[in-house]
Amino acid sequence: MIVEGILPFARHLISSHIDKNSIVVDATCGNGNDTLFLANQVTNGQVYAFDIQEEAINSTKEKTQAFNNIQYYLEGHEKAAAIISAEHTSIDASIFNLGYLPKGDKSITTNSNTTISAIQSLFELTKKNGIIVLVVYPGHPEGQIESNDVLNFVKNIDQNEAHVLNYQFINQKNNPPYIIGIEKRN
Repeated sequence: MIVEGILPFARHLISSHIDKNSIVVDATCGNGNDTLFLANQVTNGQVYAFDIQEEAINSTKEKTQAFNNIQYYLEGHEKAAAIISAEHTSIDASIFNLGYLPKGDKSITTNSNTTISAIQSLFELTKKNGIIVLVVYPGHPEGQIESNDVLNFVKNIDQNEAHVLNYQFINQKNNPPYIIGIEKRN
């Protein structure tokens, strides 16, 4: 067995919960890498891509211009479920890359209040056996706060409602990123 890195493992989790017809969410589209991955996976489905920065939306649109199965929203992830529920009653998977836009303004970050709100509302919309994957970056001050708050929140999810996993490398320096997976049971 070869241990997968953080981002490949996040994509593996998503892939194991979706098919070509799935409805999926990139809650923090950033530079578009996850949106591109999702669009390639759900060729007959729908991708919803969210970000609060126009730069991120534009970068994602440029990277995914060959696809017609993506809807882009210049909105925070805490609004995603309300927007999606206008068209769909359930989703198969969501992915979050928390923190700041790579190569962007590091003062603009995700935060625990909106992230936890987004997790709660997207979890309600997630179908049974669907998944929410969070890539958490605790290596900067706001990221450490968000990491602590999100971990405290997900540890308290009823085990009858979801399986929650934490995938991380514990011998790396500088607070490396890690994954939280929330698989809905009911």
